[in-house]
Amino acid sequence: MRPATAVALLPLFAGLTLTGATFTGAPTQAAAVTGCDAASAGFTPVLQLDLPERANYLNTTPPYSLDRTAEIGTGFDRVGYCLELNGPDGPQWVWTAMEPFSADARRIGLPTRPGEIVRQRVGDLDVSSNVPGVTQGTGQSGYLEMWPNQYAKTASAQVANGSATTYDADDSPTTPLGYGSFQVSQVGATRPSGVPAKPVFAINTFTQSDTSLLSLGIGARPTADPDWTFAGNAAQYTQRRLTAYVRKSLVSLTQAPQDRQLVPRDANNRATVPVAGRMADPRVQSVQLTVTGNGETEVYTSASRDFRFTPRIKAGLHEYTFELKALGRVVARREGIVAGDVYVVHGQSNAEASMYNGAASGEESPYLRSFGSPVSDPSISAADRVWNYATGDVSRQSGSVGQWAIRMGRQLVDKYKVPIALINGAHGGQPISFFQRNDANPDDITTNYGRLRQRLVAAGVIGHIRGVLWYQGESDNDNAAVHVSGFTALLQDWRTDFGPTPRYYVYQVRTSPCGNSTSTNLREAQREMGDTLGVTVLSTTGLSGHDGCHYAYAGGYRDMGDHTYAVLARDLYGGPSAGVAPPNPRTVTASGSQLIVQLRSTDPLSVEDGVAADFRVDGAVVTVTSVAYQSGQLVLQLSGPPTGATSLTYQAHLRAGPWITNAVGAGLLTFTLPIT
Repeated sequence: MRPATAVALLPLFAGLTLTGATFTGAPTQAAAVTGCDAASAGFTPVLQLDLPERANYLNTTPPYSLDRTAEIGTGFDRVGYCLELNGPDGPQWVWTAMEPFSADARRIGLPTRPGEIVRQRVGDLDVSSNVPGVTQGTGQSGYLEMWPNQYAKTASAQVANGSATTYDADDSPTTPLGYGSFQVSQVGATRPSGVPAKPVFAINTFTQSDTSLLSLGIGARPTADPDWTFAGNAAQYTQRRLTAYVRKSLVSLTQAPQDRQLVPRDANNRATVPVAGRMADPRVQSVQLTVTGNGETEVYTSASRDFRFTPRIKAGLHEYTFELKALGRVVARREGIVAGDVYVVHGQSNAEASMYNGAASGEESPYLRSFGSPVSDPSISAADRVWNYATGDVSRQSGSVGQWAIRMGRQLVDKYKVPIALINGAHGGQPISFFQRNDANPDDITTNYGRLRQRLVAAGVIGHIRGVLWYQGESDNDNAAVHVSGFTALLQDWRTDFGPTPRYYVYQVRTSPCGNSTSTNLREAQREMGDTLGVTVLSTTGLSGHDGCHYAYAGGYRDMGDHTYAVLARDLYGGPSAGVAPPNPRTVTASGSQLIVQLRSTDPLSVEDGVAADFRVDGAVVTVTSVAYQSGQLVLQLSGPPTGATSLTYQAHLRAGPWITNAVGAGLLTFTLPIT
């Protein structure tokens, strides 16, 4: 809702490559004198706007009194803002400068058109102000919320100390246009952090209507929402001036990592991280790249006008900083770079796996990363092309990966000391047809497939995925034929687009549809995929934290993450194999008043009292009275001879136990097998 009234590496910026353009000609316009002139030394004013009391700039360009964006193009390496207000507290001003969040000068002003969305961290934030409460200084961490959209209080969890109950430094743009946010906030560099998240300045309500007063301020609003949403206070100021600045670049970069980027490691446990560009200023005779991390510092120098560095970093629980200098000035600095492994998480709401009952925030780690957002709105999805910290409790946000995925990833990080990227493309409540590729345009951003594929390409990981984890089928309503046909096509497209590297893992759903544990056609078809499609089938029985459709964290998503971790450890990291594979039957034979289920493994199993009720003997008027495990077999005692019996079904059940489980707690796969 609106704040409702009541290895290819990434280009340096989201989807844009710097071309080396520089300022040309003499300026034809001059900016008015500002209160930030001293603080902005070394910067060039690019845009200036005297903000009206009311504005509806949606789908229009604001009437800037100064606009040098066409002249400047892409030739800048820092962005700055000055906001001046004159009201009840006298003249107020704030200056802030940061690393650029766009390579295009046209995108640094007020966002007024669909898709002009910036929602990300920025580094090297400088702040000066005459307003009490604004933390002044250099080298701070910032967070930007800039869009023409309406927005909700929902927090992404990318900002430490952000709130999901007030409008503040961590809100979420929604699909409807027509309110507008242009906010810069000071935030903690880490999560968690003792640094409060608070606005540097905010300008809101500029795409709302001609009758709505702008809501703006410097620092945090002392009452109500701290980011000035709904303040409606523009009329109390006699001056409301915004000026945007840039610092002219000495070099233009064509290739460089992003902050927090995970680069896929190679077989030697290392990754190459290119940094390339061109000397744009004739005074520059050489550039120097310093790479620091893992207790080491490497320095590279080039005197070539078109320079290219290819440093190698080592995978492990350490971050690297890349700093490029020219003429003794830092022209680019990127922090938090790591090398590691990449996994895709996909499917319905149990792949989204947001918080239903109990938090997984304790599993978050600085070495768990994600890229972009699984949001379904094409314009919001396309605008999110930055690396984030992975979060587990919220869905469809920047960095959302789900609770079981973040638990699985944390286990891999802690055990094998390797950073993990989790890219979640899930969308709840959708049938298999929703996830199909548009073969005429695989990158079609109006499709779920295209949105995920675009994210993987932009992240530079599409050919380097180690595993794809799929949980879907509830919305196919036990239609096995439709589900198998759709998944087979999807799997073929993945194998074409993702290359030969990934292993594929399919969760056998607990129910199809939700709330129905007696229909087993689709679940049996998923079990058979392990034999017919070359995927690894994972179990969801044995999880007692089930509510009939979704799972609590304890006894549900947490345990699912542990089971998945054990399988990935076995398959990809040399971990133990005993007691890892979910129990899976091979055959069922009749012997007197018993049925013998021959399992595919001799791993010991735990059989809890009461599991007999989950078995159904089809074609015979008998029931299963007890179940025992004996040396790779389940021995089912019947109420009598199974005369006329055709098949045996294990259907499991909703909610809590009893269960048949292996050593890691994974439950017996649901099955229907003929009796021989």
